[in-house]
Amino acid sequence: MVDAPVAVVAGALIDTSLLTGFGVKVQGPLLCLGDVLTGPFGVKLAVTRADLSGVSAAGGFLELHTDLVTTGAGTLVVDRVRWTTVGGVVGRFADVTVGRGMALRVLEKRSAALARRCAELVAARLVVGAAIVRGGRLLAQQRSFPESHAGQWELPGGRVEPGERPEEALVRECVEELGVPVVVGEQVGPDVPLKSDLVLRIHAAELAGGEPEALEHNAVRWVTADELPGLHWLPADRALVPALRDLLS
Repeated sequence: MVDAPVAVVAGALIDTSLLTGFGVKVQGPLLCLGDVLTGPFGVKLAVTRADLSGVSAAGGFLELHTDLVTTGAGTLVVDRVRWTTVGGVVGRFADVTVGRGMALRVLEKRSAALARRCAELVAARLVVGAAIVRGGRLLAQQRSFPESHAGQWELPGGRVEPGERPEEALVRECVEELGVPVVVGEQVGPDVPLKSDLVLRIHAAELAGGEPEALEHNAVRWVTADELPGLHWLPADRALVPALRDLLS
């Protein structure tokens, strides 16, 4: 049990810093659907789920699942490991005497690391973003700077200033970046870790008037659910693609 909202725990689970201590090689700072993890002895696992319900990865003889359940006392984290025994009787004996104990030790260590990361994210500074939907399409904007991110796509938004409520910050940022007011709705997807003390939180939003313009970006674009996975997103926004597809559907 973790004393944190499910959105925080789901965000901590996609933070790949939790995996590097176990000899797992990852593609980037965040786990995204379709990413490939390389574990000890060259085992490769593809990420098949990374959303508010938890994280799953599978490949060859091994499956890893972490499920999240919201309760009155916090978020229940349920880990499941499945593997196919190799080597006949000898392999089954090794599973019982070595494999299961090793798996439990790894999961216990990961659980402790998860709880620590959740505590950091609960206290982290906040960046807010708007998932603006109109006519079954999502508004995305293309970065013009810095040079390392120019051409990539993101959702509109920005940092919450001291003394400002997240909803107020999101309305302000949409006026500054798009020239339009919005009505802010419920959170979409997990809190996405950006740094050790900074997270991105996305809210559904609707236009309250006007037509969005690219005031601080190269372009704005209305994107369908099918187009979402193929867009060249910033890493943090890419991690939210499953939640954004659910929002559009």
